Amino acid sequence: MLNSLPNRSLNRASYSLLTLLLVRLVTTMFYSAISFLSLYLFNYLLILLLCFLLVNSSSTPTKIGNGYRLISIEETPDGGIGGLLQVKQRNKIYGPDIPLLQLYAKHETQDRLRVHITDAEKQRWEMPYNLLPREQAPALKQTKGSSRKNLKTVREYSGSELIFSYIADPFSFSVKRKSNGQTLFNSSSDGSDSFGVMVFKDQYLEISTQLPNYASLYGLGENTQPHGIKLLPGDPYTLYTTDISAINLNADLYGSHPVYMDLRNVKGQAYAHAVLLLNSNGMDVFYRGTSLTYKIIGGVFDFYFFSGPSPLAVVDQYTSLIGRPAAMPYWAFGFHQCRWGYHNLSVVEDVVENYKRAQIPLDVIWNDDDHMDGHKDFTLNPNNYPRPKLLAFLEKIHSIGMKYIVIIDPGIGVNSSYGVYQRGIVNDVFIKYQGEPYLAQVWPGAVNFPDFLNPKTVEWWGDEIRRFHELVPVDGLWIDMNEASNFCSGLCKIPKDKQCPSGTGPGWVCCLDCKNITKTRWDDPPYKINASGLQVPIGYKTIATSAVHYNGVLEYDAHSIYGFSQAIATHKALQGLEGKRPFILSRSTYVGSGKYAAHWTGDNKGTWEDLKYSISNMINFGIFGVPMVGSDICGFYPAPTEELCNRWIEVGAFYPFSRDHANYYSPRQELYQWDSVAQSARNALGMRYKILPHLYTLNYEAHTTGAPIARPLFFSFPDYSECYGLSTQFLLGSSLMISPVLEQGKTQVKALFPPGSWYSMFNMTQIITSQGGQYVTLDAPLHVVNVHLYQNSILPMQQGGLISKEARMTPFTLLVTFPAGASNGKAAGKLFLDDDELQEMKLASGSATYVDFYATVSQGTVKLWSEVQESKFALDKGWKIGKVTVLGLVGSGAPSSLEVEGKPVTGASNIELSSLEQKYITNLEVDDEKKRSMVVEVDGLEIPVGKNFTMSWKMGSAVEH
Repeated sequence: MLNSLPNRSLNRASYSLLTLLLVRLVTTMFYSAISFLSLYLFNYLLILLLCFLLVNSSSTPTKIGNGYRLISIEETPDGGIGGLLQVKQRNKIYGPDIPLLQLYAKHETQDRLRVHITDAEKQRWEMPYNLLPREQAPALKQTKGSSRKNLKTVREYSGSELIFSYIADPFSFSVKRKSNGQTLFNSSSDGSDSFGVMVFKDQYLEISTQLPNYASLYGLGENTQPHGIKLLPGDPYTLYTTDISAINLNADLYGSHPVYMDLRNVKGQAYAHAVLLLNSNGMDVFYRGTSLTYKIIGGVFDFYFFSGPSPLAVVDQYTSLIGRPAAMPYWAFGFHQCRWGYHNLSVVEDVVENYKRAQIPLDVIWNDDDHMDGHKDFTLNPNNYPRPKLLAFLEKIHSIGMKYIVIIDPGIGVNSSYGVYQRGIVNDVFIKYQGEPYLAQVWPGAVNFPDFLNPKTVEWWGDEIRRFHELVPVDGLWIDMNEASNFCSGLCKIPKDKQCPSGTGPGWVCCLDCKNITKTRWDDPPYKINASGLQVPIGYKTIATSAVHYNGVLEYDAHSIYGFSQAIATHKALQGLEGKRPFILSRSTYVGSGKYAAHWTGDNKGTWEDLKYSISNMINFGIFGVPMVGSDICGFYPAPTEELCNRWIEVGAFYPFSRDHANYYSPRQELYQWDSVAQSARNALGMRYKILPHLYTLNYEAHTTGAPIARPLFFSFPDYSECYGLSTQFLLGSSLMISPVLEQGKTQVKALFPPGSWYSMFNMTQIITSQGGQYVTLDAPLHVVNVHLYQNSILPMQQGGLISKEARMTPFTLLVTFPAGASNGKAAGKLFLDDDELQEMKLASGSATYVDFYATVSQGTVKLWSEVQESKFALDKGWKIGKVTVLGLVGSGAPSSLEVEGKPVTGASNIELSSLEQKYITNLEVDDEKKRSMVVEVDGLEIPVGKNFTMSWKMGSAVEH
């Protein structure tokens, strides 16, 4: 939370920012204690707004630039096109225009187009190519030259799926879809008042695109969007990594992801594409419904367009550029327990024991900074976490498959007796201000921040992780506070007359002697982004933006990639330890972070509103290429109610990353603290542990194709526009839908069911059929969460357990779903199995097996078979399929003529074939009432997972009288 409100200056260029500022202030005051100061500021700004409205009756934006004209164009040796843009008429609003720009466009793949615009004469800051590998833009042109090709008023440069076209004067460009002529991006203002021409100054860049009013947009995060996953016209979207609580709505939070997905439904058919502006500088994005405008305080225009046309294809294309999501170990999909405030090791031991006693699954126990000596990274508190006892505890939990993870923050305590700090000074690894390590304050007191852009820092950081791992064999690392967070602002010194930190009062109050830095244009840029949702100075509570990184890089430019660069360094360090697959959880993220780390959504509140927000935040990060994501279950602070915690675990049990985490000052909220919550946890986590094979297979899909683990419904039903804004339900993979209760006191939930047949995972005799899609009111008493599996699916499941290591070795069940009552149908599913300790997650290594499952029903005959790739690993592990359950079959008599591997199964076999009639719980058409649907179960099987198999039987029919 913000403790004070520094001076702000009114943004002359945008009428809407003042309005947004007031909205932001109102929500902040609503969700935090209203102080006299905030009330005073509210009244002051309200009067200011009223005066502003009287003077400015029109919301037409101020004209900041006069545009550019294209003066030359040519083909580039790599198959792209390049040109020079000359400013038409300079002005000085937000600084002088850059006179000459270089344009470069290239179809990098058949479904990806890049458009790059930068200063033609001077190198500008760009996202470092070594951090985010990609094709290099061409070298800068040093001369203006003359026209190399005859310019036309409009020209097209066509690729396989996308067409780039431009207008020479004033310069604008558009991107169209080749197949149907849809315009995906168009920077021409077209005489409209909604936005102006392109602007390119040193510290202010502006560009816009026209949009159809029927486009549904998603992305532009990280922020907490109270209205759900769809971007809302008029809401502020500011991108600048910031440590403010996630309870702050519509504000720039911990991550920066300047990418959006655009989904359009044209005559019942959906088309999706995405636009990435690869720029790490702070920016405001204004979405007005029919246009979108970027206002950026530095860098370049580096646009990437991804053609889709399906949402899944968009994410595949996007992650092929930014990096495929990291392979996660199997245990990471188990349940995690953490708390800031486990004061000593005995508390942690009790937590583990109490989970076991309550029969609630638990795979990973975490420590916040309680294990540290004086909050210092890579240390142990000798009194509360004595190393011999901690090692004995870890040996005990490791022996049964449990894991242990601890936190590390980037701030390194300034302490001459602290070895980590000493080695950092010797290796010159810290960010500098005027030649000295920049001084800040975090939990240890005075700290310096490592500069992860410096190769020496990466080596030093890896060595410190190695040293700590020798001290404590942790199984993963949690990198927090890496926006970077600073409890102070400006230029600080360690006080001589007081202790810092004092050891009394809240630890986040600044105790250094500090003064504001406003003398540079980096600390006080001409355009004020809506930082923290309040237009605070961009150096507020973080590293001063005029501080310097390796090779003279300014914090001003590199600020939002700090956490990203730390994740890369941490990943490299963990890879070098034992050859095991790294697990890293990072709070701050940027484009490409998913390649290295999981993410949790930061400091949320134990409220019903925050429970709802968690779904939108989770599925947004799947779009961002960070699929291993979740929110603090039951809320980080203050205290959740018992009912809320019941409902939260019923949602959180299906987050890809499922962790209960609480604040130091909050009451205990482990899931066993309430008997009712323990019951809900056993129910919901019991299902999670049964579907771990599915979650892990989705992990493999994410790692190889970028596909999100948790998805909005429109990913599977893109043509069904009713689900475009749905933010209260989600899918795991393509077909498993979670429809939780998100409101206090409710024992029913109104859930949307897209067209088709849906089967309850907790009562497989129940069917919901939806002809054209419909809302259905479902019963949901306190301990019940509604989970449904869609038709045409084969879901591999196991029997569950209290630890994923145990659950993983139980027999498999294949759950097969056909369209209810259909005489003909198909179903398919898949299963990936591997040695999850290995760094590589791939086939052809002898340490993995991949299985495709198929099923058909036709003319009363059901067939089920598998096709196995790389069978050795699964065969060596001895995994078996023990049961097959098929839902939605037509028939009224007993199934018969069971064959396995082409051989009839006789009565002497242990294999049992049984059936049960299913119940429709939705209204059906008259013709459908005559249909009967059956569950058929084949039990007692011992089919090796690693071997191809076939199975078939005939459905019986009743004798009609």
